[in-house]
Amino acid sequence: MTTQEQIVVVEDDASMLQAIQRLLRAAGFRAQTFSSAEALLQSGAAAGAACFVFDIHLPGLSGLELWRRLVAGGIEGPVIFITAHDETATREAAERSGAVAFLLKPFPGRSFLAAIGQAISRPVGCSHSKSQK
Repeated sequence: MTTQEQIVVVEDDASMLQAIQRLLRAAGFRAQTFSSAEALLQSGAAAGAACFVFDIHLPGLSGLELWRRLVAGGIEGPVIFITAHDETATREAAERSGAVAFLLKPFPGRSFLAAIGQAISRPVGCSHSKSQK
């Protein structure tokens, strides 16, 4: 895949963040990474993203709350939520938010890249969600 789509990732686990960044770069994406929701909001980088990948359980603002704030601020784009905790209420909230995928850590790189591919090929504003385990 040769693309320069920018994927914005917010993940508080440094090793997971580094692994995701390497995987995205190896697949030809530009990865912009942040260790907290607040860092992304302060950066202003959300406006240029082709896709978002948010850990649901972040210190401070959760990934779901981050997404709500971005949408309320007029930022649109596909979102993928990742988590190490498969909780029914959280999964349902992610689906209601229009998430392209809900991936459980650790996830296979192939599944992650398939979700990214699905996300960036989806029309903006489309709110159908698909969960993956």
